[in-house]
Amino acid sequence: MKIIVFGATGNTGKRVLALGVKKGHEMTAFVRSPEKLYEQQGEQIARQVMIVNHNIMDPQSVYEALSHQDAAVIAAGNVGNGEEFIRIVDNIVTQCEDHPLFSGRVWLMGGAGLLEIPHTNIMGNDLPGSPPIFQYHNQNLNRLKQTKLDWSIMCPGTMMDATEESKPEHLYITADILPLPFSEAVREFSEAELAGHVFSRIQELDVAYEDVANCMLNNLEVEGPFKGKRVGIVYRREM
Repeated sequence: MKIIVFGATGNTGKRVLALGVKKGHEMTAFVRSPEKLYEQQGEQIARQVMIVNHNIMDPQSVYEALSHQDAAVIAAGNVGNGEEFIRIVDNIVTQCEDHPLFSGRVWLMGGAGLLEIPHTNIMGNDLPGSPPIFQYHNQNLNRLKQTKLDWSIMCPGTMMDATEESKPEHLYITADILPLPFSEAVREFSEAELAGHVFSRIQELDVAYEDVANCMLNNLEVEGPFKGKRVGIVYRREM
């Protein structure tokens, strides 16, 4: 497949790019610094990548880069960028919508707070005590819900380098729901109690960057099981 990665030198994007090359995909990297890409990936991988060095906020540059791509992975920006993060995502999504030569498969990076707590209809980001900047993820989710694109939003917890404990065969993946076991008793919790319970278990959501990247690359088909879904990913600790 032909896959374009926006933010291809970021912590997630660089792993999607390298893994995509290893899987035999035709990868395009939309980056601010080609030099940084070569430094990260090395000559062997970088030579196999089409590099687009333009301003990600320029609609025409993004539009042209999307031509004939089968999928787009949006790993650019983060909540720390504030309103700029919203503008980056909106610009890319808008160009995807308007492009006749783009198939419409989009993966966006979000966070675990976009997932609903089991047995409730409450998203983690809406719990009291959740950092206000996470609301930028909520805004990006709402933007995707307005589009007819075939989209998914990856919602991991804290991402880290792979370790011996982060075994891909132990991955548990969910759609829209936080991938942790919760007692049905949480239905009776106040929002403050629920927030305390959820926040006490944050470390259970730690996941390797590589497994997040692999999950997205393994689910690039149009009309797949994660179309229009928020995707949770975690390791089954009991295994």
